Amino acid sequence: MSSTGSNAGMPPPAAPAVFNMREMRESLALAEQLAKASMTSNKSRAHQLQQLDANNNNEGEETHRTYVPPKQLLLYLVRMGSFTSAPKMVNDDVQDDDVDFEGIRTIEDMKQRCRKELAALPPRIERNFPSEKPANSIRLLQWNILSQSLGEHNDNFVCCPLEALDWRTRRYRILEEIIEYNADIICLQEVDHYQFLSRALRTQGYEGIYFPKPDSPCIYIKGNNGPDGCAIFYRVNDYELIKVETRIVEVWRVQSNQVVILTMLRHKATDRQICVATTHLKARQGALLSTLRNEQGKDILDFLENNIDGADCPVIIAGDFNAEPTEPVYSTIRSDPRFGLDSAYRCDGIVQGAEDAGQEPPYTTWKVRGEGECCQTIDYVFFSRRHLGVKQVLPFPTGEQIGPNRVPSFQYPSDHFSLAVDFDLLPSSDASQADVVLNKLLCV
Repeated sequence: MSSTGSNAGMPPPAAPAVFNMREMRESLALAEQLAKASMTSNKSRAHQLQQLDANNNNEGEETHRTYVPPKQLLLYLVRMGSFTSAPKMVNDDVQDDDVDFEGIRTIEDMKQRCRKELAALPPRIERNFPSEKPANSIRLLQWNILSQSLGEHNDNFVCCPLEALDWRTRRYRILEEIIEYNADIICLQEVDHYQFLSRALRTQGYEGIYFPKPDSPCIYIKGNNGPDGCAIFYRVNDYELIKVETRIVEVWRVQSNQVVILTMLRHKATDRQICVATTHLKARQGALLSTLRNEQGKDILDFLENNIDGADCPVIIAGDFNAEPTEPVYSTIRSDPRFGLDSAYRCDGIVQGAEDAGQEPPYTTWKVRGEGECCQTIDYVFFSRRHLGVKQVLPFPTGEQIGPNRVPSFQYPSDHFSLAVDFDLLPSSDASQADVVLNKLLCV
């Protein structure tokens, strides 16, 4: 079995690389043009791609429709966080050793602890979702919780008071949000305080798996608590962990700085195995990065195929994909015939803010940084529609609830909102019929 703790499975540090930054910027500009050209079907743009690529292809290779950056540029792109004058400082995850959860056994015990620690702050943003899930359903929570090191020192949230990012209180606001929805399975990204979450959630009957980024930008920040990464928690009374696989996601056979965790869980009530995976794809905008994210998505789908036992296994992939629904990776995941995946919020049909069924919510992140306001839909819960049905989803707060300064804030600890989905586990004999109904009514 692969990594099942905070230190197990720690990827080796990336080897240092030397780059001429002036040449790199010039190469990036050309690569962006090539990527844009490769993403359009217009004949004149395709001809432009051929011309540009001919000038950049020293080996005279045949031009392909999908642009692949030169190796040196690709190494820069996938390790963008490494290019800083700051030295690496890989610290141990010990900043929460002051916290004691002795005596906390129930969810009400933990809620009371959070209320006590947050007494001086305004109440959290309330969202209308039952704390008790429907009978025989599977509840999954997906959330990019915002790395403490990045949020406090790197992300430039110009409208967020510094006090709202104080970890001594923020950690309880994160915990409060997680336990509120009483999920069976929890998928998290930007986790750089895994030990705190692991100890807290263990009191609520969860065990977890954590896998850090190989070259996390956190480890270049003074006072960090170690690298950030992805985590999956599951309720041990209801699920048995059968297998864990982790992978550093590759693009064009080069390791990137993104990771994926895959778990095979046995649902004890039905004795069926379920595959749950989580990831956090490369950030930043532009055609080049969009192309890179699409390659990451392809690599993750191949990784799933190589590690899922049996074609009749339900699949859930949750994460921060850093991609709007118009980006290639979104359609790549939904159109792959191996899994028959669709987005849970898109298929729910009652998403607040969406005009009708078949649309994603208008935002999953809403923040104000130095460069301006950013309101995007980039977080998703994808599921195999042959095996799972969407019963209900957690609605998103309104702009009025969020407030003009957006998030993070005193009332909400991350720049991303959590997603929660109640799934029905469909009998195998109902799989084809469920696929027909979903496609006809919701997911065409």
